[in-house]
Amino acid sequence: MLRLTRSSIGNEAAAWKAAGVELPQFDHARVAQNTLAKPEWIHFGAGNIFRGFVAKAHQQLLDSGKAETGIIAAETFDFEMIDKVYKPYDNLTLLVLMNARGEFQKTVVSSIVEGITADKGREEDYKRLIEVFENPSLQMASFTITEKGYALTGPDGSYLGIVEKDIAGGPEQAVHAMGVVASLAYRRYLKGQYPMTFVSMDNCSHNGDKLKNGVVTIAKEWVGQGHVEAGFVEYLEDESKITFPLSMIDKITPRPSETVQAELLKQGIGEMGVIVTSKNTYTAPFVNAEISEYLVIEDKFTNGRPALEEAGIIFTDRDTVNKVETMKVTTCLNPLHTALAVTGCLLGYTLIADEMKDDTLRRMVEVIGYKEGLPVVVDPGILSPKQFLDEVLQERFANPFIPDTPQRIATDTSQKVGIRFGETIKSYIRREDLDPAQLTAIPLAIAAWCRYLLGVNDEGETFALSPDPMLESLQSRLSGVALGDTSSDVRAILSDEQLFGVKLYDIGLGGKIEGMFHEMLAGPGAVRRTLTKYLN
Repeated sequence: MLRLTRSSIGNEAAAWKAAGVELPQFDHARVAQNTLAKPEWIHFGAGNIFRGFVAKAHQQLLDSGKAETGIIAAETFDFEMIDKVYKPYDNLTLLVLMNARGEFQKTVVSSIVEGITADKGREEDYKRLIEVFENPSLQMASFTITEKGYALTGPDGSYLGIVEKDIAGGPEQAVHAMGVVASLAYRRYLKGQYPMTFVSMDNCSHNGDKLKNGVVTIAKEWVGQGHVEAGFVEYLEDESKITFPLSMIDKITPRPSETVQAELLKQGIGEMGVIVTSKNTYTAPFVNAEISEYLVIEDKFTNGRPALEEAGIIFTDRDTVNKVETMKVTTCLNPLHTALAVTGCLLGYTLIADEMKDDTLRRMVEVIGYKEGLPVVVDPGILSPKQFLDEVLQERFANPFIPDTPQRIATDTSQKVGIRFGETIKSYIRREDLDPAQLTAIPLAIAAWCRYLLGVNDEGETFALSPDPMLESLQSRLSGVALGDTSSDVRAILSDEQLFGVKLYDIGLGGKIEGMFHEMLAGPGAVRRTLTKYLN
């Protein structure tokens, strides 16, 4: 039985290849030694999208001799990732790419040469972090820590308790991700004000700005408390030394699939069990992911960077990164995902891929994408919106081996509808040749979301709603609304300009959505009947 370790891939290479696994082609010992002496790249956030996309791209450079050092992975939140997924497997990942036809591409990713925690209680780990940041060779720190990792304040605008402690305690006591990064940057400042670049690769809008805000805000508070020199903030804001470029990332790396685990075992690869950490991270020695992947980065680096364009990553200007983000988030992917999420929950689906076999739901996202979205799409010039949309609908959403669920995607929908639907509606308002009142599938999706908020599916049974910070408020606006009550008032939601970014009633959409919502309330099966009526 094959086990994912460096000795195994070295001594049993023929067996790995017989199992259909592509192995790394570079001298790992030499690269590890280079990285120890002159680190160039550290990455915060040791999760699946990093292991299954970013690290794989860098491996292509190492395999082709276009890079001499590996990546140091640092975990700021769930330290069990390092203890249970990195160290026992010698920092290796078995990447399994799956297409919609069921074909698997298997690769051992070996570009991560160190796995450490950002835990001040682990002296060796933290000593290494400081060494890395004090070394002039460091080119960049990249991040996949989720959007929440950058947040310093709660819903009321006041600092989170952990952030208040970091501010009071200064660099030596920092625990929050932004505090830890600021403290390490301060070490670099003190050592020689060396240049470097901080690159957020998280799937959130203006990610580089969020990262910069987090680090600089902490630094300013420390200056105010007398913990650091005033020149530290100037260093962070001097773009000849420090930059925070924007990026857009797009790749689905869901939870480890038991189907994939069983398939690997069948091929003689063992000890691939799914691991659930105490912080509820679902992970494994393998990462299963879709084949499609996009990473577009603003080319604004101060101390050099890896030649990742050789591995398919696109470097461009800030405006183009924004345009790619806008294309994806407002027309070609995210609105379709949200529409499938809320309707899928109502109709009892647990897989996005199964929804794509439903003619009515497929028709809904085709109309949102091709008919309603493409006429107002922002074309970034470096990617074709039509081809991107084709890939989303024909390959990505339909892939049965990507176990993505409508329940997961329905999370935080109140925070998304203004961008995912509201931006297209605004585009229709701005255009003289288009009338927002003529939209059909987007209003249906909004009506379905309002119907979803009742927590009653199309069979009339209650179901658990996905987490959402506004859930209690939104449900209170629907108090008294019940199945069969087709005169219920939904205006308290639809008239909320903060939610949608537009005044739906002023542009002829409020009443239309209200009517669709009432049709969906008629009784069991009414959601399906309403969708069919408007889409077929």
